[in-house]
Order: sequence, then C-alpha cells, then structure tokens
Amino acid sequence: MARTHDQASGSLAGSSAAMRRLSSERPPGVSAPLGAIEAAEKDPLSEVLRTVKLTGALFFLVDATSPWGVEVPHARAFAPIILPGAQHVVSYHIVLQGSGYASLPGMTPVQFAAGDIVVVPHADPYAMLSTPGQAPEMTPETSLGFFRDMAAGKLPFVIQEGGGGPERARFVCGFLGCDVRPFNPLLGMLPRLLHMKRPSGTPDDLLDGLIDLTLTEARARNPGSESIRLGLSELIFIEVIRRYVATRGADETGWLAGLRDPAVGRALTLLHEHPADDWTLDELVKRAGVSRSVLADRFTHLVGYPPMQYLMRWRVQLAARQLADGTKKIAAIGRDVGYQSEAAFSRTFKRIAGVSPAAWRSRRSGS
Repeated sequence: MARTHDQASGSLAGSSAAMRRLSSERPPGVSAPLGAIEAAEKDPLSEVLRTVKLTGALFFLVDATSPWGVEVPHARAFAPIILPGAQHVVSYHIVLQGSGYASLPGMTPVQFAAGDIVVVPHADPYAMLSTPGQAPEMTPETSLGFFRDMAAGKLPFVIQEGGGGPERARFVCGFLGCDVRPFNPLLGMLPRLLHMKRPSGTPDDLLDGLIDLTLTEARARNPGSESIRLGLSELIFIEVIRRYVATRGADETGWLAGLRDPAVGRALTLLHEHPADDWTLDELVKRAGVSRSVLADRFTHLVGYPPMQYLMRWRVQLAARQLADGTKKIAAIGRDVGYQSEAAFSRTFKRIAGVSPAAWRSRRSGS
C-alpha cells in the first residue's frame, strides 16, 4: 500500500472502466444484446445512491492489539450524534490486517480476515471481537461517548485499542447516512450482515486505490482533510456495493439481481433515466426491446414489483427528496415526477409514504 497518487489514479480509472462491463448475454425474448447497467450518464444504482442522499458521517482507522472488542448499539442511538437529521445509518468495515469475528443478535459470529468487508446495512446492534464471547473493551454505552468525541473532532483518525497482545488487527470503519423512506430499493435487498471475502494475492484495484488515498490524506493532515476522507468513505461504500452486485448468483432475486439481468437491467435503466415519461408496460417493452411476457415475469420475479408499481414507488422517492430539499410547489414536484394532476400525485404519495406531500415536507423541515 505504498503507491503514489499518480499510480492510484491510474488504478482508479482502469478499475472503474472494468466495473462498468457487465453481462451482455441475450436471454429468450430479448431482441438485442443488452448490458445490465449501461455506461450511460445515468444508471439505476447511481440514481438510487444519489436520490437516497448517501452522506459520509464518520470514517476512521482502528489499530487494535489482542484482545480487542467493541459492541455497537442500534444506530438509532448514535445517528443523532454523528449525523443529525439522517433517517438511517449504515456501517461498513474493511479489514486491512489480522482477523476477528462479527456478530448480530440472534446470529452465529462470522469470522473475517484481512481483505474482507463487513457491512451492517439495517442499523442493527453488532459486535466486532478478536475472539467470540469475550468481554468487549467498548460496550454499547461507552461507545456512545466515543461517537460523541469522534463527531466533535476530539479523536485522531487512527484509533488505538486492545490489550497490547501480540496479535494485531487493522480495519477502516465507515458510517454513512441515507434515506430509507418512502422507498430505498437498494437497502431493502441487502442482508442483515453482509460479509464479503476478497481473495488474497490479487492485484491492486479500485478499492485498494481508494483506501490508499484515504490513508495518504489522513497522514497529510492538510486543511479540509476530514471532508475529503468522508467523500472517499462514500466512494468506498459504493465500490463495495458494486462488488456485491457482481457476486450475486444467477438464481438470486432482489433489486440488485435485477440490475444484473439483461432484460430487467435495461428496463430499470430506462425508468431511472426518464421517470417522468408517460410510461405504460407496452411502451417500456417497446423501448427495452424485450417481449411483454419476459419483461413482466422477470421484472416481478427479480425486483419484487411489476414494472409500473416499481415506477410509482420510485417517483414517490424522487418527490420526497424534492419536498425535503426545497420550496417548490407540490403541483410542480408532481409534474417533475410524471403526474399532471396534483390530486393524483397526492393520492399516490400518501398511499406509498403514509402521509400527504405537505405533511412529509412539514415533518422533514421540522416545522
């Protein structure tokens, strides 16, 4: 991990191009080879990450010696500390050295090793320990004080912990805020504990480059370093999710599996590129170049909703973001997401979000 900035930048560019290349196999009923996520200005994963307002909250490196351990409470306990106003907090950890165990309530501890990635997507309380069952050095109660000090800038980027034993573990920890309501198709499809293994001995790649840049920036201690590190933490998480997309099996279901399917991925791309268009299933079938039966069946099977129901939920999420972020009139927001009638927009929004657009805006603004 001793590369220069120029070397890292070259790695980033090359890996980014490689990750955009997904399957172009032609399933039955598809009239042309289609990539699951096209190299377009907009793609579904980017649009979801942007619209659910992914925001870096905390990012630091743990350098631990055995025995070491921490128990983290449910994210609703510390989210107001590290990112006030966030609907939800996701945490992730990338192991640089050593090993340990991660566990959630009701789950068997999972062993992780150098190169592995551990993500807690659903705000569950969790533990990371050098040995299963040991008493943690940091309890859920004391960890809240740690979050307060870290958020206040009272702690360094590198956190030393543990009992001083011979075994060492180093891992980066990222905490990110995002929206979950009214509709976050990505988050709902992730498991309670996402554990991804990275093969040892592989060449440096995009993730290594991002981590290198983060550690270099932390050592430099230049003005604005914290903002740069938080931005890098968002990029690291996005790359982790892209890797997760690439590892999904062909027989798995969910929104991420839909992205990898040529027919469904093309349809998702079209809906996310042009959410306000006057879509019908027939028009989507025509523009996606796939038969009606194939698209309807595959989309519903993989994504969990028929195409038009998915579009309705995504339009509501887009509208919710606009309602929270600005003062544009409700009727104008409705038109922006495809509803010419304010009444129709308000009915749909309330059915999905549980409250009217006006009530949503009021709650999000704190008024």
